[in-house]
Amino acid sequence: MLSRRAWLNSAVAAAVWSGLPKTSAIAAEPPKPKLVAAVITAYETGLHADVLLGKIMEGWKQDGGKGPALRLASMYVDQFSPRDLARPMSKKHNVPIFDSIESAITVGGKSIPVDGVISIGEHGDYPWNEKEQHLYPRRRFFDGIADTFQKYGRVVPVFNDKHPGPVWADAKWMYERAREMKIPFMAGSSLAVTFRDPEISIPVGGEIESAVGIGYSGLDIYGFHALEAYQCLVERRRGAESGVKWVQYREGDAVWKALDDGIVSKDAFEAALKLTTSDPGKVRQCEKPSLFLFEYLDGLIGSIFMLPGVAGATAVGIKLKGQPQILATRFEERKEPHYPHFAYLLKGIERMVHTGKVSYPVERSLLTAGILDRALTSRVQNQEKLLTPELAIGYRPVDYPHAPYPDLESDPTMPL
Repeated sequence: MLSRRAWLNSAVAAAVWSGLPKTSAIAAEPPKPKLVAAVITAYETGLHADVLLGKIMEGWKQDGGKGPALRLASMYVDQFSPRDLARPMSKKHNVPIFDSIESAITVGGKSIPVDGVISIGEHGDYPWNEKEQHLYPRRRFFDGIADTFQKYGRVVPVFNDKHPGPVWADAKWMYERAREMKIPFMAGSSLAVTFRDPEISIPVGGEIESAVGIGYSGLDIYGFHALEAYQCLVERRRGAESGVKWVQYREGDAVWKALDDGIVSKDAFEAALKLTTSDPGKVRQCEKPSLFLFEYLDGLIGSIFMLPGVAGATAVGIKLKGQPQILATRFEERKEPHYPHFAYLLKGIERMVHTGKVSYPVERSLLTAGILDRALTSRVQNQEKLLTPELAIGYRPVDYPHAPYPDLESDPTMPL
């Protein structure tokens, strides 16, 4: 199994950058910025719009330094709060705000001059449903984007922040419409590309005997983060990904019963847990423990323990066949400078806009969204185990790097 350093040195991430022109990594001149339009729910300091779009306008560290080879051409903003940052940023950087999605994508004209669209349906004042899913308008945003493509006869790459949906029917609809229209479509959490501590290596094609994830905070908002962090590791197992057979939500004593009965590996659980709390011995004092339990079609049991008040981070523990030691890592959410893990998410978006090809499969986010939706459905159906033929979602993972590689500061041409 290659160390991370050996992997990087072996091919300068050749597999990752294989879709690029051969000269891009050694080009004498930085690539010319591509134009992007943004469709967002709300824009305030610290919100996802700020830590993504702010990096386009003001550099990777949002300090006026160099940033991605992207230029923000326009914005559509769904809601303006008293703390709105969209209008002052619009004025500061001469980025127009339009009152419709179509106008933002056409930049007020009669064609599509932008090279990509960033859709950020996160934050803002939106309703919740009975499953406690926050009903952000991600489908409405994507519908408006796709309708504009259809009207003007041009398709460009689209990034959807976090999970499509969040309701499963909407997530599936977004995915199918993107496929039908051949839209390069990417989605997902910043945690899949964030800093990992310690650095671990899960070989593609390795045999995973057990894997346990730990999450915290709200089931919908942070359940997706925990699931996608988990999925970006387990998708590398032998046979690639083929989907999920059933999903069940558990809470209270039923959470610990899964451990005590051996359904979930105690060793993998404990290895992940100690990366999220300074006092793992008090885990069973968690007031509202929850468990997303599911089985992949290849037989691997998936498990995400949501432990608010006990866990303070997202972590995963994995047991590889033939290796006595559990591999475990924590997915870090750093705040300074200006949430740098979002810079690595933006790097993946930048690459997609320049190449016209997704940086990693959207099916990962689709499957993750489906597991989360089915778990929240099981929750309101008396923790019933739900068969999930709709989640037979197959894909092959790619070796896309995560922080701190590529180095955002050292070489402006390499990250593309």
